Amino acid sequence: MSQRIFNTPDASGITVTGEATGIVDLGASVSPIQVIGTEAIRDSFGASCIQQAISARLAPGVSQMVLNPDAHWGHGVPVGSVMVSPTHIYPGPVGVDIKCSMSLLQTDLPADAIGDRRVRREIIREIEAKLARGRRSAPGRPIAEQSGFDAAVHGATKKLLSMFGIPPQWSDRCEDAQHAAPDGRSDPLALRLEKHLREKTVKDFGAKCKQLGSYGGGNHFGECQIVRVREESQARSIAQQFGLRDRCVAFLSHCGSRGLGHALATHQFRKLQQGFRKRGRAFPSGEPELVYAEYGTREADEYLQDMAIGANFATVNHMLINSIVLNAFQKVIPGTRGELVYFISHNIARREWVDQQWQWVHRKGATRALPAGHKELEGTVFEKTGHPILLPGNPRDGSSVMVAQPGASLTKFSVNHGAGRRLSRTQAKAILTRSEVDRSLDDADVVSNCRSYPIDEAPDAYKDFREVLSSVEKAGLAVEVAKLSATFVIKDPSS
Repeated sequence: MSQRIFNTPDASGITVTGEATGIVDLGASVSPIQVIGTEAIRDSFGASCIQQAISARLAPGVSQMVLNPDAHWGHGVPVGSVMVSPTHIYPGPVGVDIKCSMSLLQTDLPADAIGDRRVRREIIREIEAKLARGRRSAPGRPIAEQSGFDAAVHGATKKLLSMFGIPPQWSDRCEDAQHAAPDGRSDPLALRLEKHLREKTVKDFGAKCKQLGSYGGGNHFGECQIVRVREESQARSIAQQFGLRDRCVAFLSHCGSRGLGHALATHQFRKLQQGFRKRGRAFPSGEPELVYAEYGTREADEYLQDMAIGANFATVNHMLINSIVLNAFQKVIPGTRGELVYFISHNIARREWVDQQWQWVHRKGATRALPAGHKELEGTVFEKTGHPILLPGNPRDGSSVMVAQPGASLTKFSVNHGAGRRLSRTQAKAILTRSEVDRSLDDADVVSNCRSYPIDEAPDAYKDFREVLSSVEKAGLAVEVAKLSATFVIKDPSS
């Protein structure tokens, strides 16, 4: 389809249809790209982000495309986007960190229990004694290869969680505790992973298993939070159902499938791209990262199996992280109790009932948002409320727990996954200064494990989080249940 029919009413290429919604019009024969964002947010997208979204929308088999308010340029498709197809599987929107996710642990500690910075630093030391960041393995917690294999094949089953010393009921608080092969079984995943190990397409598996219970680098983190539930009676009722405790300590984590997921994803990109070149097929818009496989083919089955393996590993990784964190709190403050609020992904492809048919919903830096009464929540503890949506902002300005509204159908039941970058890593390092970054966190009474906080992860490198949340609420997608205010942060200092 010719780009000449792309409607550009203003510099952003977005036609405004509401206070916090808009469309990118691609002509009468193609559904427009749905855009969520106030005017300030829409201005933050940039031409490269919009062009990526156009290329993705015009790719084979794609039926819908959504840009959330945290959208910014990414690899293949924008981070903060939703790409829907009934017939095609796209690895690009899932990316190399398969099932990068958020989880929230709620404790019964009152906020003043960690008011003293010395207490916070002691907790940080206890966490770091068992949990690593970046490329290092988790210290002091050897994970056998068989245990890592079982985690990758079966996910967070109650049996496996018990084996790891993790409360088994936490599996009920996962968006998806287990992922299976396209036929619904786990046996093909075991055969697939065995093949990877035999053919060494996944190398150093033992070292990758030892990364269970560890954060990655970059924007991955752990943050100790104070929960502040909104005053409205409905918010308080929903917060109680979620298991949130007002003015108490919680812990928010952001991480994914670590080295195993990266190895599986890069192998798939390489293999699918080689197949395209061998058969002389053109990449959509000339972009190799928009390579795809038609659903039902061997290539699609193999990708979905690899994605499931990485997703299972990511799930168990989060469960173990939260167990380590809870144990650290208990060692410093004996008697501390805690429960998992929720675990939810934002880099995944799921087959969902969308627009009266089964379609593949690819969420690239986007969070599933199912409201009360949604069919997929039947029989769960969230059937009457909608599930928790965990949205990280930044440690200075806070994060949020939201719940979806019926209007989320506009975005295929998806919202943003956080604030979204305002500055690239290179721009942040060029514009921001280390002293300003450290001072802004110190002024907010936030301590970290880093001698100097990574400049490219500074709060000012990200969009205005409150404006992002305002976009979501004004568009009728979700409402805030509680605000989270950080007290300490754990990151990879080398990021």
